[in-house]
Amino acid sequence: MKLQINLCFLLFRVRFHYGHPDIFDRIFHLTRGGISKASKTINLSEDIFSGFNSTLRGGYVTHHEYIQVGKGRDVGMNQISLFEAKVSNGNGEQTLSRDVYRLGRRFDFFRMLSFYFTTVGFYFSSMVTVIIVYVFLYGRLYLVLSGLERSILLDPSVQQSKSLETALAPQSVYQLGTLLVLPMVMEIGLERGFRTALGDFIIMQLQLATVFFTFQLGTKAHYYGRTILHGGAKYRATGRGFVVFHAKFADNYRFYSRSHFVKGLELLMLLIVYEVYGKSYRRLSIYWFITASMWFLVASWLFAPFVFNPSGFEWQKTVDDWTDWKRWMGNRGGIGIPQDRSWESWWESEVEHLKHTDIRGRVLEIILACRFFIYQYGIVYHLNIAQHTHSILVYGLSWLVMATVLLFLKMVSMGRRKFGTDFQLMFRILKLLLFLGFLCVMTVLFVVCGLTIGDVFAGVLCFMPTGWALLLIGQACRSMMKGIGFWDTIKELARGYDYVMGMIIFMPIVILSWFPFVSEFQTRLLFNQAFSRGLQISMILAGRKDGASSSPS
Repeated sequence: MKLQINLCFLLFRVRFHYGHPDIFDRIFHLTRGGISKASKTINLSEDIFSGFNSTLRGGYVTHHEYIQVGKGRDVGMNQISLFEAKVSNGNGEQTLSRDVYRLGRRFDFFRMLSFYFTTVGFYFSSMVTVIIVYVFLYGRLYLVLSGLERSILLDPSVQQSKSLETALAPQSVYQLGTLLVLPMVMEIGLERGFRTALGDFIIMQLQLATVFFTFQLGTKAHYYGRTILHGGAKYRATGRGFVVFHAKFADNYRFYSRSHFVKGLELLMLLIVYEVYGKSYRRLSIYWFITASMWFLVASWLFAPFVFNPSGFEWQKTVDDWTDWKRWMGNRGGIGIPQDRSWESWWESEVEHLKHTDIRGRVLEIILACRFFIYQYGIVYHLNIAQHTHSILVYGLSWLVMATVLLFLKMVSMGRRKFGTDFQLMFRILKLLLFLGFLCVMTVLFVVCGLTIGDVFAGVLCFMPTGWALLLIGQACRSMMKGIGFWDTIKELARGYDYVMGMIIFMPIVILSWFPFVSEFQTRLLFNQAFSRGLQISMILAGRKDGASSSPS
């Protein structure tokens, strides 16, 4: 593969830099457009623009390897993700630059395709892959909530034909990435034999390589897409130290909350709604053929950081992670408070790119957030309390419920700000009154209006995405929210969502940490046999030392 890429570079001359060049011929590059660009928004990938400038002026970049030395690489999960985020940001900036446009206009067809594939095309394809998953599931959600899928699958002509399942079966195989794996198997087979290629492929699956690369697909798509929408790329220091250490749950949550966890939970809710409202008339085989790859994507995005985290399922570290995460969520932010000490400081940094985006970015952010209203509009008409009516009044009442919840959050935010520090008793009385009011309203709905337990769970699926959409819109309209005094409410709403998301993701980790064999299996999976044995011995000695220090003298 390396030989093929080098031949591609030599034949089509689409090599623009080799890593981070340590030496530049300054005089030469100053006469070829300069080393970097004058704009502060595209300086993250400054070294590749020197290659763009030279190529636009008729030159091409060569690589002469005089000395080959070993170099430290990113080998930790968080380090690799930070590196992928940095490179994705840089490719987003290159996509928006004039240099890529001019190169594409001046290259011939074959050189242009090679240039596209070796630069921004890979990241654009990753983003399109993720977007296609969203479009597919939202289309399925529309079919199942509108009743179109039911009318199609209950049609006698469809029930008597097996061609649908026959067509879906190979489609599901392709969705699992069979066509993407085939080039790798063919390459290894031609170089070292097909038996070796098959063995390497099986070993890669046992080492969960598919899970890892599916997770990194989300990293590329998120940071590339966000740079396209809002800009704001920044350098991320990764470091190349010894990374065999346990990353805390709060660290993983900060790294992957907006890039993976939020999107994974959104896709999970789509799959759940699609399963619940179409189960009565759909065959299990069809559902599995359609959604198998989607479930794998969701599982990879939600739990890959913990699977590849050393001692990620050790019980004592899980308990310490929970304590650390609660402390991080509760600490107040402010000037000088780092992100790893306070949730508020981290959240402010996460929405900082929206402070500097233009009107186009804000409008697109609001339009994308409106997709969450599909849940609310579709589910409220399937509630038992709606009594199968299709009146617009049902949808209006659902917004009244949402406004009531936001009003409660506003009262809690005001109470925390006015009474939370000096008048703890008053703040607790306020929360008690709000809780009693909630109980009274729920009692009336159950007794008088015919609310059921199923409606409660459906309401959670309905209103949780709506609240998240309002949160995204409020973040995009930051100045207006601060002007009308609702910014603190937006912050409390974001804190509540992060609490809920953190507990949902943390729950399976707690369950798996309860069983000791899970941690042992993870250790053998991540490390070789010698290192695994040494790690287990060190854990035993550490426990013995703690026991000896706590024993009375």
